[in-house]
Amino acid sequence: MEHATLLIILACAFGFFMAWGIGANDVANAMGTSVGSRALTIKQAFIIAVIFEFLGATLAGGQVTQTIQKGIIDASLLADSPEILVYGMIAALLATGTWLLAATYLGWPVSTTHTIIGSLVGFGAVIIGVSAVQWSQVSVIAISWVLSPLLGGIFAYLLFISVQTLIFNTTDPFRNAKRYVPFYMFLVGFIITLVTTAKGLKHLGLPLTGFQSVLIAVGVGALVACIGSLFLRRIKIDPKANRRFHFASVERVFAVLMVFTACATAFAHGSNDVANAVGPLAAVVNIVGTGDVLGQAPVPFWALLLGATGIVIGLVTYGHKVITTVGKKITHLTPSRGFAATLGAATTVVLASGTGLPVSTTHVLVGAILGVGMARGIAALNMRVVNQIFLSWVVTLPAGAFLSVLFFYLLRSLFNH
Repeated sequence: MEHATLLIILACAFGFFMAWGIGANDVANAMGTSVGSRALTIKQAFIIAVIFEFLGATLAGGQVTQTIQKGIIDASLLADSPEILVYGMIAALLATGTWLLAATYLGWPVSTTHTIIGSLVGFGAVIIGVSAVQWSQVSVIAISWVLSPLLGGIFAYLLFISVQTLIFNTTDPFRNAKRYVPFYMFLVGFIITLVTTAKGLKHLGLPLTGFQSVLIAVGVGALVACIGSLFLRRIKIDPKANRRFHFASVERVFAVLMVFTACATAFAHGSNDVANAVGPLAAVVNIVGTGDVLGQAPVPFWALLLGATGIVIGLVTYGHKVITTVGKKITHLTPSRGFAATLGAATTVVLASGTGLPVSTTHVLVGAILGVGMARGIAALNMRVVNQIFLSWVVTLPAGAFLSVLFFYLLRSLFNH
């Protein structure tokens, strides 16, 4: 293909730019609750996110990447002009990166998944024709956008109610917190490991049977619970803090748990959202290399690595704006509430990542925070901020579509001269 090297360089550059946007905007999904509940400082949150986002993206990011790469547009319609699909994928990456940069500047937690799919649908419908868009696949994904905040909210609500029942509404909350929190730690380790081993390791050449996956997940869950229990032993009742806030010492127990759930969510986020940047990039590399728009090439590991690096740099350089919105402006979070929201979100995201459904991490986590807020009554929510967030979600899809069409025409005019 003509200009092959330049096209791959552009795809890598815009893929990296988009991954940077994911880190800058979506990192709030992984870290906002931890920072907002004061379980972690922003510096500690960054260190955890850097490690676990990177691991999630490189170890478990392959499954969803296939859906983004092949599931949205009927590539067979472009068999005779593969360069059109290449321009479209590059335009989609640039469009998504641009919208994420604008939204982050405004402090809006928008959906990267929404944006990239909007970009691909816009390009497919306008440039190739409405029939090029695989609407059945898009409708399945669209249903997941409604289901994801709902499921995140339900999981978080049930977790928070269980915390209230087992710990806060008892005669000795501190003793019960120390008794039950290790079980929650086991749950964190078990859920994340199960989905990673069952689905995420296949593209690394490490397929495991269902029984082996469960066995490993139980082992990791038990290890997490044991390590967590060692930390919990150090925590003693603080009478002075308890006078200021009745449950202060209990919340310190949950702050330890929040460290583990923050790791889990960062991993879950990396596994699901790296696909958004790497899917179109992998498609470009494959088409430029072979000229075949239908070839099912595996996602190259270096592409996952590029996406993971971009996410991490975006998070460290510009992640603080959206962290503030998610962690502090929707509802008042304590470590116990933050834990329920975070684990509720992580569970939803890793299950979706395991089934190849690209849910929006943003929608899941905001849904989970709303679920925790609702457990305390509607008055606990800042409805002005919630409405702003919902509005930004509505705008995201058409914004992605418009920008990708604009950038496509720019790219085509540049390369056709």
